[in-house]
Amino acid sequence: MLTDFKDRPCVLILASGRGERFRASGGTLHKLSAPLGGSTVLDHTLAAVRASGLPWHLEDAGHPGMGDSLAAAVRATAGAPGWLVLPADLPLVSPQTLLKVADALRSGAQAAQPIHAGQRGHPVGFGAVCGEALMALSGEKGGAPLLKALRDARALVLIGVEDVGILADIDTVDDLARAEALLQARGKTACS
Repeated sequence: MLTDFKDRPCVLILASGRGERFRASGGTLHKLSAPLGGSTVLDHTLAAVRASGLPWHLEDAGHPGMGDSLAAAVRATAGAPGWLVLPADLPLVSPQTLLKVADALRSGAQAAQPIHAGQRGHPVGFGAVCGEALMALSGEKGGAPLLKALRDARALVLIGVEDVGILADIDTVDDLARAEALLQARGKTACS
């Protein structure tokens, strides 16, 4: 955990979910412990966050819902000048995407979200002005209602990225297989 904020928003890695859909699809482990490219799903997510150099907090206390987990993470990092919400099951998000969302917040955006091929993904960034609302969250919906209100108020900045990792969450064993294929394709592209 790195929580020396300076003027940088904090990445909140949300790892409190039960992973029930993954097990229901045939997974034998919790999805965050599932093997991916010689490591685990969670290890890949943490590696991307560490590579970004941003401060971060892992919230893995087993909260009942995404909103509860997010609220606890914001309370634990209340001194941050903003937050990037990153579900731990997005192992392919790039460090550069994390930095682009963080830069939007540092430039004054109330909220920022990456978009790839017309689809919005994670991490979703919230400025410090959203702290009180984030700490009041509970239930399964997480920050979605707050994000919708910010979008409706035209206070959400969309950031175009070439990072399919913002969409590649692991909810089923099929998702894990797709992530493995994307990871292998990335490796081949990097070596070409």
